[in-house]
Amino acid sequence: MTIPTKIPSRSQNNFSDLVDDDRVAGQLYTDPEIFREEMKKIFYRTWVWVAHESEIPESGSFKTTWVGDQPVIVNRDRKGNFNTLLNRCRHRGATVCDQRSGKANGFTCPYHNWSYTHDGRLRGIPYPDGYEGLIDKKDFGLQKLRTESYLGMIFATFNDDVEPLEDYLGDAKIWMDRFFKQTNGFPCKVIGTHKFRFKGNWKIQLENTTDGYHFPMVHKSWMASVDSETADMMSFMDDPAAETHALGHGHSVSVMATAHMDLDDDDGTEEIQPRFNHIVKELEETGESPERIRRYMRSMHGCGFNLNMFPNIAMSSAFFRVLIPISVDETEIWHMALGMDGGPESVNRERLRIHEHFQGPFGFGSPDDSEGWDRVQIGAGGNPSMPIMINRGLGREYTTDNENWPTSHVTDETGMREAYYMWKRMMSSDDTDNTDNADV
Repeated sequence: MTIPTKIPSRSQNNFSDLVDDDRVAGQLYTDPEIFREEMKKIFYRTWVWVAHESEIPESGSFKTTWVGDQPVIVNRDRKGNFNTLLNRCRHRGATVCDQRSGKANGFTCPYHNWSYTHDGRLRGIPYPDGYEGLIDKKDFGLQKLRTESYLGMIFATFNDDVEPLEDYLGDAKIWMDRFFKQTNGFPCKVIGTHKFRFKGNWKIQLENTTDGYHFPMVHKSWMASVDSETADMMSFMDDPAAETHALGHGHSVSVMATAHMDLDDDDGTEEIQPRFNHIVKELEETGESPERIRRYMRSMHGCGFNLNMFPNIAMSSAFFRVLIPISVDETEIWHMALGMDGGPESVNRERLRIHEHFQGPFGFGSPDDSEGWDRVQIGAGGNPSMPIMINRGLGREYTTDNENWPTSHVTDETGMREAYYMWKRMMSSDDTDNTDNADV
């Protein structure tokens, strides 16, 4: 097959010209106009992950985050309901909360002290005598986003007309169910978050989580730093059972450690890694059964796959990876370590150490990844009309019989193609003014 050196330039507002089955235009990483349209047509229009329930565990708990480039507050009100509110006072536009997380009785703008309830209603205006006949408080609450959750994962959208969350998740729900088996019957909780930025477009990171091809090259230092059992577990390059499935709606899953794809499946032949002997001994001394100890140890590294959910969240082995688009050439990443709420703290501590070893600021994984992402952004700026290839494995891709999932080897680019099919569909929609409905 002949690979042309460039992809056709798009016609006016016709973004579909920029994505083909086997390539995408470099402009997708570099064009500020495309970035602005992505905010409107993707991030303001569909479900965007905003929080895990464990981050806002009780009434009054909140966190601040982003839906695309829009600042929002996610909180739990006195009735236990989850709310997502635009972090913008209705008076003069100041943010009403500047803390990353905490607990509060409501939110008060520091500029003129307009105050709001957990669900966004305008509660009070100081010195209201200048507003008689001008403002009805019920019309000036914080903008409220539609908010739904599944298995503790909270999503929000500016689009009131979007399909229900569970319909949007589709077959990703199968893998979400499997992912949370690593908490061994206990509720999942976030036990630490590491945040950093890289100088590159958000889609570069979206691609990375489903890219098994880079792993043995980019992560040589990590592979050399771990025990042989862990290295063997992640040696999936020649494993024919290690596959990537396209799940629809832009979602995909890359199965790397096939023996841990479903932690309920245990034939008893897998040996527990000697590196965990001190944890085994500690659990034995507390009276844990051999069966439970084995289960804890098998789930220490999490599940055996990365689940990528379009557009901004990955449930990756044992952690959440969240992407926050800042600008066309800057992205913020949140790596969120996970543990068991009520489970053995010795296991949670070990899971956090494993997370730090790869994902932490002094880890062996994330710094190498971010270096690669930076290089892609720099290189894509050189002749941005030259295409980015996403054709690996296209010739051997097949569709599963039962699930109807396009599938190929985990080193292939099936997951990237799925994400760009969704990108193309959303960016090509004629519903270009959906943001009016969202008031964004």
